[in-house]
Amino acid sequence: MKVFSVQVEGGREGAAGEPSVGPVYRNLMSKDGFPSPDPNVSTCWDLFRFSVEKHSNNKMLGWRQIVDGKVGPYLWKTYKEVYEEVLHIGSALRKCGAEPGARVGIYGINCPQWVTAMEACCAHSLICVPLYDTLGPGAVSFIVDHAEIDFAFVQDKKVKRLLESDQTGSRRLKAIICFTSLTNELNEDVACYGATLYSWNQALQLGKENPADIVPPKPQDIGTIMYTSGTSGHPKGVVLTHENAILTMRGMDLFMEQFEDKMTVDDVYLSFLPLAHILDRMIEEYFFHNGASVGYYHGDIEALREDLMELKPTLFAGVPRVFERVHEGMCDEDTG
Repeated sequence: MKVFSVQVEGGREGAAGEPSVGPVYRNLMSKDGFPSPDPNVSTCWDLFRFSVEKHSNNKMLGWRQIVDGKVGPYLWKTYKEVYEEVLHIGSALRKCGAEPGARVGIYGINCPQWVTAMEACCAHSLICVPLYDTLGPGAVSFIVDHAEIDFAFVQDKKVKRLLESDQTGSRRLKAIICFTSLTNELNEDVACYGATLYSWNQALQLGKENPADIVPPKPQDIGTIMYTSGTSGHPKGVVLTHENAILTMRGMDLFMEQFEDKMTVDDVYLSFLPLAHILDRMIEEYFFHNGASVGYYHGDIEALREDLMELKPTLFAGVPRVFERVHEGMCDEDTG
């Protein structure tokens, strides 16, 4: 039988009203102490910046455009192109009043704008707080208030939902940046709310016209707060530092060294699991760490197999129900 963990500390019986504690186990690679981190990469901003320097012309973020109701092939932005957008979006946030340590919400499906917004937060020591409504109708309102979010990036069709979720009447959001374009109706809704609304292109232009110096984070700085349902009551916010994420990357490096097949810049990941959860976030960070590519599904989970056929990813992370659906589709095609 293969052994993957080792006991490094024994358990102890409870005493004086204190509960008993079980033994502590670690991965075999950490049995003699935790491996040393990479001295050159101590924050998520370091990770992205070094990848841009090493892999500037590699494909980084891919998406499928929908024109006249038809889904086209994957289009790509290189690491250098994404970096330039990150600088502009980060400057736009600073122009809107975001100072280091401010909380920035991101609300919408996985897409290049989601990651660009996240990296812009990293560049200016802002705290990225993913928002999602699968935890119930009041979850978005609770997270905005509880995390003290003042700025938000939002998918166009979720802007109204975001505004309607503010049941407290606090109206704390100062600026909202839409993933795509705007409609007159959205402009009017946000104006009534009391915030400033920008389309993605407007935010890029605002940043170009008002460049701001980067404020790189420190390893111990909070990088993101991820909310989870917990077991009962309101969503629970998990506070993660840049060091947390970077040590995860280091652990993945050490783990991948155990395999003959090595990850390369030619690897491609299909992203559809929510970036609001830690699994997809860490997978994408690891692909960026290695100069590889991430392509996003086009938003229709029922047509995920089409994205797989078009992108031809080397890694696809999912859940059993999705794998079963893809497998059934392939079997139907074989017997058709």
